[in-house]
Amino acid sequence: MAFFQVDNLSLSFGGLNALDGVSFEVEKGAIYSIIGPNGAGKTTIFNCINGIYRPDSGGITFKGKDLLKLRPDQIATAGIARTFQNIELFSHMSTMDNLLLGRHCRMKTGVWSGATFFRRGSKAAREEIENREKVEQIIDFLDLQSARDQFVINLPFGTQKLVELGRALALEPELLLLDEPSAGMNMEERQDLIIWIRDIREDFGITIVLVEHDMSLIMDISDKILALNYGKKIAEDRPEQIQNHPEVLKAYLGEEVVA
Repeated sequence: MAFFQVDNLSLSFGGLNALDGVSFEVEKGAIYSIIGPNGAGKTTIFNCINGIYRPDSGGITFKGKDLLKLRPDQIATAGIARTFQNIELFSHMSTMDNLLLGRHCRMKTGVWSGATFFRRGSKAAREEIENREKVEQIIDFLDLQSARDQFVINLPFGTQKLVELGRALALEPELLLLDEPSAGMNMEERQDLIIWIRDIREDFGITIVLVEHDMSLIMDISDKILALNYGKKIAEDRPEQIQNHPEVLKAYLGEEVVA
C-alpha cells in the first residue's frame, strides 16, 4: 500500500483543464517536488489534497484512507498539514498564538479554554501546558525566539514564512505540503530553509511534498520530481534525470540553466 497516492486526477474550470489525468505516488520519508510554470496545476493539486477543491474524477489516498470522502478539517486531523503560497496567518496575533492555533486539531478542550478557564491541575490546564511546550520546541527548531511575542504583521516577510511553516509543524503532521516556501526569501534565508526542510524529514520523520519555483533548491533537496505542463504530467524522475529531460528543459529550466 502506497503511503500517499494521487490516481488519475482531473479537474476543469469551465473549458480549462487545470488537471488532466495526473497520477503519482510518494514514499514515506521522501521529499517529493512538483514543478511547472504558472498555471501548470501545481497549487490545484494541493487544493485537491487538502479538500479545498473536489476533483471531477480520480482519487487521492493517504495511508489507505480516501481523502475525497473527508472534509478539510478531517484531512488535517488525519495528519496532513500545509503552508500557502500567500501567507495565511493572523497578522495581529503573536507568533506564539499563531503556532498555538496550529495545535487546534490536537486539542480536546478547545483552543482558548485552557487560558480562559485555567485551573491548576485541570485537564484544560495540563493540555495548555503540553501544547505550549510543543510550540516552544518548534520556536527553538526554527530559531523564532526573537519573534515569539511579536505580532506577525511586524515581522519581516521571510520570518512570516517561517511562522507559517511552524504553524504547519504544530499540527504534528505525517505529510507536509509546502507551497512555494522560499517565495520572498533572500539567499541566506533560502539556504537556511534547505537545512530546515531536510531536518524536518530527518528529525520529525515527516514526508514532504513541495511546490517550488527555485530550481536550485528543488534539485538540491528532492528525492523525486514531478514536472507538469498545462495540467498534464510530462516527466517524473530523480533530479539528475529531470534536469536533463528534453521536455523539462523546454518547458521549465531552459537550456542555459543546465549548460
